[in-house]
Amino acid sequence: MILFNRSLSLSAEAQRKRAFLLGLLPALVVLAVITIAPAIYLFVTSLTPLDLTRPEVTANDFSRPWTNYAELYTDKRFHNSVWVQVKLSVVTVSLQLLMGLAVALLLNAPSRFLEAVRTAFLIPMVLPPIVVSIIWKVLYIPDVSPMHRLLELIGFPIESLITNPKWALWAIAIADTWEWFPFTMLILLAALQMIPDEPLEAARIDGAGAWQMFRYIILPLLRPVIVVAALFRLIDSIKAFPLIYVLTDGGPGLVTEVTNYYAFIEAFNFSYWGYAGAIAVLMVAGVFFLSWIINRMATRSALQET
Repeated sequence: MILFNRSLSLSAEAQRKRAFLLGLLPALVVLAVITIAPAIYLFVTSLTPLDLTRPEVTANDFSRPWTNYAELYTDKRFHNSVWVQVKLSVVTVSLQLLMGLAVALLLNAPSRFLEAVRTAFLIPMVLPPIVVSIIWKVLYIPDVSPMHRLLELIGFPIESLITNPKWALWAIAIADTWEWFPFTMLILLAALQMIPDEPLEAARIDGAGAWQMFRYIILPLLRPVIVVAALFRLIDSIKAFPLIYVLTDGGPGLVTEVTNYYAFIEAFNFSYWGYAGAIAVLMVAGVFFLSWIINRMATRSALQET
């Protein structure tokens, strides 16, 4: 009887696993078709000298598979694009974390009015990126910008930020921060609302002020969430393509030409598909590395909490 019951339980477990795999199969097929297969083709293309302007060069030429990567190693324009990307990512992630934390602290109170305000703060994040780009294009063009006209009215006229080499990257960073700081605000606001009241009440009884409570209680509890939010935004900052395409077109000069925009130029302006594929492969490798960091950070944070 015991053996019969055990066989029934094993059979039920096998059926459960089979049902789980069958339910997961369509998603795996879609993932393979739209993600894995293009990624494999991208890597294969990066090993060829594919150039649409040269008919004699095909995607089947693997005589020198690592040539594109060797050229990237000495390509100063590629190095510059990586450095521009690093600067843009550091600035935007830092600003988004600071603004997100500040707004989350202001909105962390039970109030219907604040709930409505929270919804309003989400508008930039849900707008299509091209719409956000057009909004900031209007704001940055002096001839039509209400911001420039207001500054002229109060006696502080300024030139267009997106045509000034000193300020063009900052202009992109400001627009990107406006679009995505609600993401960090949501994450940090949720973390703030999960902080237990006991340590805060104990600190108030001991005479701690608002700054002391924030520094010694709230901030340490938020640190794991801040790290994860920063890493997620760091990965997403690599995709700041629409803003650069609409606002600066990579200029002036190469001041705002990030790595993905450089790959776009090599592929669609010069038709160097093999070379652009190598750039894209390195970007994908970088994203995977950052994803690995996120997983390690999240795992470590979960272990510390337990």
